[in-house]
Amino acid sequence: MADKKKKNTEEVIDSKKLAALEARLEGLNEELEEAKAAAAEADAKVQDAQKKADEAKADYLRLMAEFDTFRRRTAEEKLALVSSASADTIKGLLPILDDCEIALESLEKSADSESAKEGTRMIFTKLTTYLKGKGLERIEAKGAEFDTELHEAVTTFPAPSEDLKGKVIDVVQTGYTLGGKVLRYAKVVVGA
Repeated sequence: MADKKKKNTEEVIDSKKLAALEARLEGLNEELEEAKAAAAEADAKVQDAQKKADEAKADYLRLMAEFDTFRRRTAEEKLALVSSASADTIKGLLPILDDCEIALESLEKSADSESAKEGTRMIFTKLTTYLKGKGLERIEAKGAEFDTELHEAVTTFPAPSEDLKGKVIDVVQTGYTLGGKVLRYAKVVVGA
């Protein structure tokens, strides 16, 4: 009987150990499920954070590109504004340049003092040198082929010879370019 009692006691202890082990195993399984759920949640948060980081990076790159475009456009507008102001100023000086040319031609034909001729020549030379330094170029039209991009025909005249047909016979008003762009068209007489 003692063996039987001992056996029953061992069975009870084994069953208690087994129940404790099963309870512990069940607790560990629950912890494992909770850990899996936490890992899945953490993975979702990491993916969400990565997505937000990618979006922020794309936004940053887009903003940088827009800023570069803005900076370039602003610089171009500023340059165009300065160029426009310069062109307006030089355009305002063209009648003075024309008057200087007329004065020089008149003085050359007259018998007035040489000092008046020389003074006018100096003023004209300084003015033209300054304007050339700013990019002003004279449109050489006389004898050239008529070009609507550079010349404005004020009249046509019967050409004295065949080789002057379609060419500029006389220049009524000198034309100028500024930085490669026509500032004032040359007003010309064209041979017909």
